[in-house]
Amino acid sequence: MSTNKQRRQAAQRHLQRQLERRADQAKKRRRNLGILLTALAAVVVVGAALLITGVLGSDDEPDDQAAPSSSAPAATSSAARTTNPDGTVACEYLPDESGNPDLKDVGLPPTPEATPTQGTATLRMATDQGDLTLTLDRAKAPCAAASFVHLTDVGFYDNTPCHRLVTQESFGLLQCGDPTGKGSGGPSYKYAEEVTPETTYPRGTIAMAKTAAPGSTGGQFFLCFTDVTLPPQYTVVGTIDEAGLGVLETVAAGGIQGSDGPGDGAPNIPVQITDMAVV
Repeated sequence: MSTNKQRRQAAQRHLQRQLERRADQAKKRRRNLGILLTALAAVVVVGAALLITGVLGSDDEPDDQAAPSSSAPAATSSAARTTNPDGTVACEYLPDESGNPDLKDVGLPPTPEATPTQGTATLRMATDQGDLTLTLDRAKAPCAAASFVHLTDVGFYDNTPCHRLVTQESFGLLQCGDPTGKGSGGPSYKYAEEVTPETTYPRGTIAMAKTAAPGSTGGQFFLCFTDVTLPPQYTVVGTIDEAGLGVLETVAAGGIQGSDGPGDGAPNIPVQITDMAVV
């Protein structure tokens, strides 16, 4: 017959085994939860990448819609330009030979071999919903700024629609700059992205659209009316004034037609750029 001491010892051993089993079960639950969260994060990243490509990839390769990887190395400023002794940069604008019929021949930006890297350029983007003032930063993105000014000077943006509106969480933007209004148009040249690993897209940002391929920046651009979560693959070329942001928010409040999925499509309130001018 067991003694009280033996029964207490047996009970303690039983309790210890229960505690060990519970600890092991808790450890397994934490591990499984971690696996689930990792999988969900991967799904979110992939979904965001697909959204990025669908929204922003269209200038010169409309059929090349492979989603960019968020882990892919970002292009750097040196990919788009080389610095001259006088502080200007030499930008490389390459002919787009993709065979895309929606490209428009507008020549190349002037003096690409000596592009300024100081100061700003101010553009008035007049639309049928109100005017936006765009300030281009020559120091941050000299090649993109020079291209934007060139396309403005030759009337590339005049009488063109803003074809896509996105109103999703962490993703509020209006995309413009395609004369065809289909998302596949652009100028007859392309150039490399001017980005760093620290590039971000806060509210008020103007950034250049591209396809999934590197070195595919052209003429399309997007205007961020919220902080936008994107990998650092799209050249930030400038900022929008507060009055312009008010125009964008009014358009966003009107909703979308939803042709490309929930929160993504042509705006219900059409936006036509009637005139883009350097001021």
